[in-house]
Amino acid sequence: MKHRIAVIPGDGIGIEVVEQGLRLLDSLKLDISYQKFNYDANRWLEEGVGLTDSELENLKENFDAIYFGALGDPRIPDSNHARQILLKLRFDLDLFANVRPIKLLNPDLTPIKLSSGQTIDCVIIRENTEDLYRGIGGSFKEGTVDEIATDQRIHSYKGVERIIRYAFEFAIKHNRKKVTLVDKVNVLIYGGSLWNRVFEEVAEQYPDIESDYMHIDVAAMRMVTDVHLFDVIVTSNMFGDILSDIGAGIVGGLGLLSSANINTETIGLYEPVHGSAPDIAGKNQANPMAAFITLSMMLADLGYPHAQLISAAVEECIRDGLTTVDLGGDLTTHDITDIIIDKVTKQL
Repeated sequence: MKHRIAVIPGDGIGIEVVEQGLRLLDSLKLDISYQKFNYDANRWLEEGVGLTDSELENLKENFDAIYFGALGDPRIPDSNHARQILLKLRFDLDLFANVRPIKLLNPDLTPIKLSSGQTIDCVIIRENTEDLYRGIGGSFKEGTVDEIATDQRIHSYKGVERIIRYAFEFAIKHNRKKVTLVDKVNVLIYGGSLWNRVFEEVAEQYPDIESDYMHIDVAAMRMVTDVHLFDVIVTSNMFGDILSDIGAGIVGGLGLLSSANINTETIGLYEPVHGSAPDIAGKNQANPMAAFITLSMMLADLGYPHAQLISAAVEECIRDGLTTVDLGGDLTTHDITDIIIDKVTKQL
């Protein structure tokens, strides 16, 4: 069945890396069509529009996945357009599961000391629609010494249950052996109790998958000292955000990481984790590997075995030192794309 992909390049290097990702996709000659949408800073500045309800409905009804670049432009210092577009996509499409693979592609890229033969290969599954990110709260007596500000941590049974179940299903699908719940139940007793209770309920239904619990502060430390303890991590929005960036730091940085924002019943949004990097935009310096890994992730979820060819080519390039400047190499954005395409097409 032919798949349709909505492409949102965004701003800065997002435009460049997505363009290279599409070159790679074209080289595979798959039964996939795509359409570009300019939901970006230029449109925001010209029209004051980020993403309309009708445009969102079009994405939902007519496409199988969204291939996303990055948002952020120095002309919009408050990043209002980025929030309006990304949060509308996340919340209105109910993309409840953020999936962030944390995989070390070359031992030379990690700042931590690993034992001989040890590597880093875990997945953080983050609840994507609740918690502190709902923006519920307020302030009182602003600007005075008596000022009070609150941000509310919101969790629902539905939201917690579906992300935990997704984590266990993900573990089965990807042949992973353990799911670890990360929270802070000894302090956040109400939300934490909900997470722990539901985790235990769901875990009982998956007897072949090991399950355990870890406090967020301990997990943050263990990500650095004993990352081999983790396989699949499931956690709330805020804690997942923190752990994801720690994960990026131990495998070489944001330039190599991809993520997926998933609703199992509708559509997925796939994006590299890095930002728009306006300082290098248009200079043919951006590292497109995260966009390639993101493309691989999207193709795998759509059922294409070609995904593995992309992942293998990226890993081979990093192993052989064929990289852009940010990873110590001297290749341009186009150079590394040409090399990846050559490696992949030779395997078709």
